Amino acid sequence: MRVRRCAVLWLEPREVAHFELERLLAGDTGVVSRMQWFAHAPQLSVPVELDPDDVSLLGGLSPSDWVSATPLREAHGAARIRRLLQAGLLIGSTKQWATQRETDERLRGQHWHGLAATWHAASRWDGIDAAGEVEEAGLLTAEGLREAYGAPPPMLHERGDADARFGLPRAARTTLDDLLDARATCRNFDTTRPLPLAQLAQVLERAFGARGQVHGADDFDVLKKTSPSGGALHPAECYLIARKVEGLPPGLYHYRPLDHALQPLPLDERSILAAAGRHADAQGMDALEFLSWIAVGGQQWFADAPVLCVLAPRFVRNFWKYRNHPKAYRVCILDVGHLSQTLLLSATELGLGSYITAAINEADLERAFGLTHWSEGPLAVCGLGLRAPTMQTYELDPNRRAWPR
Repeated sequence: MRVRRCAVLWLEPREVAHFELERLLAGDTGVVSRMQWFAHAPQLSVPVELDPDDVSLLGGLSPSDWVSATPLREAHGAARIRRLLQAGLLIGSTKQWATQRETDERLRGQHWHGLAATWHAASRWDGIDAAGEVEEAGLLTAEGLREAYGAPPPMLHERGDADARFGLPRAARTTLDDLLDARATCRNFDTTRPLPLAQLAQVLERAFGARGQVHGADDFDVLKKTSPSGGALHPAECYLIARKVEGLPPGLYHYRPLDHALQPLPLDERSILAAAGRHADAQGMDALEFLSWIAVGGQQWFADAPVLCVLAPRFVRNFWKYRNHPKAYRVCILDVGHLSQTLLLSATELGLGSYITAAINEADLERAFGLTHWSEGPLAVCGLGLRAPTMQTYELDPNRRAWPR
């Protein structure tokens, strides 16, 4: 058998601390720390703990050149080689290791920049109740943040000579200003009224729908949309968790921008609810309710939206052009930002509440929609729906445009 290293690998030296009562009783702090190595690779669900011999072995292997496994077994031991093969850090050429090899080859074909792929995989959440953690830490209010972290950096800062400042003329107010001023993150949705289908359709069409199509070359078509996209590739897709929309059965959907249509997707209720038992706040929820709640990290004020739009770029589409490019992943993030703000402004024009959040459990959404995170994965979630008649959860609206009452 021949082996090589996996396509992308980052070796992290990490200080790991634990408490020992004996050390405390001896007059020490009781906190004992040691350095430990961890292997990060985009295809792994969690980092793999390594010892120094593992690091030496992996650091000396090529990710592209195959070598015989026999001398490696003799030098490092057969058990070590097998363990690293099972973890997917070493790739084997035989049928026994076909699953790990096929995954590695698929990842190579994505043309990710190595550090971007590693960061994308490592920054994903799985089953995190972020809202509960923030509440427990007392960080829900400005006073709590100030007490915990001290004074923030100044709201404004000076650069250059203040006396040389050049004043600019004020813009004449138009209806666009009214729309921009009314745009505020909604944390109070009316849970009793469904979202009209026509309003959902209008927001989706303006944010994600195709405004035109160009045939660039054989097998190379591009769409015109209302938001810019790096290389005009428009890799970001919109997946919907629809809970309460007039005339639309509750469920999961994929928006098709050229057809302006929603494609229903299978809903595996048992799989979605498998993790619900870990969260006291989720008891009694049905599958769509729990998926909405866990999707936005336990932020119930966002989960209440009748529709959640999951923005998930197809990285392979963008990286086809920007191969192993250090800016390619950043462009995908920018694309999602452009689309989200078009969605929010379109919703505001209709008098709807809306939001965007990056505090999301990517892994839960990937399982629900059948996505592979390094091929296509969620970066943000937007929600929209009718506003509640009263503001129960605080919203930052200093100009009192969204909440004039």
